[in-house]
Amino acid sequence: MLGEQLGETRGKRTLRRVLSSEPLQVEVSFEDSGQMLGIDVTGFGTYSSEVRADRTLYGEGEGAYITASGEALTWKGSGLGMFTEAGGVSYRGILYYRTASQKLARLNTACGVFEYDVDPQGGTHVKVWEWK
Repeated sequence: MLGEQLGETRGKRTLRRVLSSEPLQVEVSFEDSGQMLGIDVTGFGTYSSEVRADRTLYGEGEGAYITASGEALTWKGSGLGMFTEAGGVSYRGILYYRTASQKLARLNTACGVFEYDVDPQGGTHVKVWEWK
């Protein structure tokens, strides 16, 4: 069951590179900003995806958010995606968090279910909810 929304960020893809051409594997890095648990954060991350035979995507990644006061929140996750008709990509998956921040500590025990969309120009939009 989905719980409350944990966060939302928007950003920009900063790098794409081919890791393998057969099967096609791509590494993507991005930077974003927004809020986690109502706290302003700036973030960055990298994930690698493989295009599967049915044209779906499987990806794994990791990254971090930093608060204005310098507290870090790291994440690791995986997801399944697809290419959109407009030329972007859209993923759904799960994130696991780690932090020493008291303000964000409840994320240490939360599973975050995400929607991650990238438009054709590389703009990113992420929404995360708690999975209870």
